[in-house]
Amino acid sequence: MTALTITTPDDWHLHLRDGQALSDTVAHTARQFARAIVMPNLKPPVTTVELAAAYRQRILDAVPNGLTFEPLMSMYLTDNTTPAVVEAAAASGFVHGFKLYPAGATTNSDAGVTDIRNIRDSLKAMSDCGLVFQVHGEVTDADVDIFDREAVFIERILQPIRDSLPQLKIVLEHITTAQAVDFVRSAGTKTAATITPQHIRFNRNELFRGGLRPHAWCLPILKAESHREAVAAAAISGDPSFFLGTDSAPHKRTDKESDCGCAGMFSAATAIELYAQSFEAAGALDRLEDFASHFGPDFYGLPRNTSQLTLERREQTVPDSYPLSGGEVVPMLAGQSLPFVASRG
Repeated sequence: MTALTITTPDDWHLHLRDGQALSDTVAHTARQFARAIVMPNLKPPVTTVELAAAYRQRILDAVPNGLTFEPLMSMYLTDNTTPAVVEAAAASGFVHGFKLYPAGATTNSDAGVTDIRNIRDSLKAMSDCGLVFQVHGEVTDADVDIFDREAVFIERILQPIRDSLPQLKIVLEHITTAQAVDFVRSAGTKTAATITPQHIRFNRNELFRGGLRPHAWCLPILKAESHREAVAAAAISGDPSFFLGTDSAPHKRTDKESDCGCAGMFSAATAIELYAQSFEAAGALDRLEDFASHFGPDFYGLPRNTSQLTLERREQTVPDSYPLSGGEVVPMLAGQSLPFVASRG
């Protein structure tokens, strides 16, 4: 095979940041993806329809000439999110979900939900309105091992929500464990999950390969090989409950390589090539289009894209860094080779 043409994919979990960073980050995604669910964990967070509309316009203003890209907005759940806010979001036409950040779980999550009981009414409103509950699925209890936080969250918090609100659409984001795979598979058609390129490819050894590697530090943290195998198998399975979400998170090199480095891996610039490499290695390249281009819009109730993207079999070397807000960001697989080059038609 010298080239593979697929329906233009979408990214169902993406961080673009704001301000000067948009001129760097939006271009990377728009070169590969037609649409993306944009995460709302800015400072201050995107908690109202008005803030979401303004952020959406800033993203559109940053799309390079000659490219088309549609940001699909998400809003940030707090203890104070009301059903009226949910209803306004649903009426906007451009907000597609609300993101749960358990307070303290990850980057810019300090304003997140402190107790799931505080958003029960809002979850019911989301179920009634058809908006998607987008979940960072980790507990933050100090006595829970960091490698167990996802599994404990599913058992203690997510399963009871699933049982009590059977019509609520739930996406468990960036899954990392066999428990998450099992939960999604057993939870019915109103439940789905996004899968990142790093959680398909890496186990937790990557954090320590040749020394401490801050650019492999992400949340949820990389897990044991048995969990990586389960997540990779779910991605290539052809099960429509699992679809592409990069969780690409741009952080400056200086912020990652510090005494308290921030979590996140940047993959947006070569995302579809990263997935294609993993799918081919598993003998499942023929299933990439469904995972990347079909299952996400089907779950969100949006039309599939009509444009196409071509993956040409041509080696490229991932740059050591890309510009970011006057500094630089180190990408996933920096300096390494990929066997494909993608171009939108």
